[in-house]
Amino acid sequence: MDKDISTKEQRPYHHGDLHRAIVETALEVLSESQSTEFSLRELARRAGVSHNAPYKHFADKRELLAAVSAIGFELLAKRMAEATKELDSPRQRLAAMARAYVSGGVNNPALYRLMFGGYLAGQDEGRPVIERTAAYNMKALIVSAISDGALGRRIEDTEVNTRTIDGAILVFWSQMHGLTLLLVDRLVGPSNKMEELTENVLQGMLEGLVNSIPAMPEGVWVGPPQAG
Repeated sequence: MDKDISTKEQRPYHHGDLHRAIVETALEVLSESQSTEFSLRELARRAGVSHNAPYKHFADKRELLAAVSAIGFELLAKRMAEATKELDSPRQRLAAMARAYVSGGVNNPALYRLMFGGYLAGQDEGRPVIERTAAYNMKALIVSAISDGALGRRIEDTEVNTRTIDGAILVFWSQMHGLTLLLVDRLVGPSNKMEELTENVLQGMLEGLVNSIPAMPEGVWVGPPQAG
């Protein structure tokens, strides 16, 4: 099984970095239990710190999980970048990112649902700044491949092309997100056919985008905007 986007690829832990220790412990618990139903007291005990320690760094559980989700986006972006580092073709890069995206979500569904589900969404439809920043950095990798010509022609990453690039990303994301959840929920399978299924959906999607990219209506946003 591919490595997931969860527990063993974090940045190095430095003794005394309690904030990082708590977040990494939460990430481990989430990955092991596949559930967000854990208490901060339980987390503190697992991390070997006092039960009040998490509250020195996080106002509540939602704030902690936002930090966990941000690391999830960082790790997913790292997987996507590593999958493309030996590839020159923009189309191959985009395809490799899609495979990394799907396998990451399938291998750690709880983290994936935290990152892309509604748990962290606020009443104003906004999401935590720390998470939005990490998600934007991941999105930038996809924008780069599309801009470089993954869809058969270069599309300069300029303001005038924003709606076109976002249209391509929406199709890409919808297909990969849908396939990921169908695999996770076992509505498509078997799991050992994940790579073949991803490849088939991916190639069909790319062929469609080469022929037609739906421009987004004015005022529509795709993905968490960059924190400003």
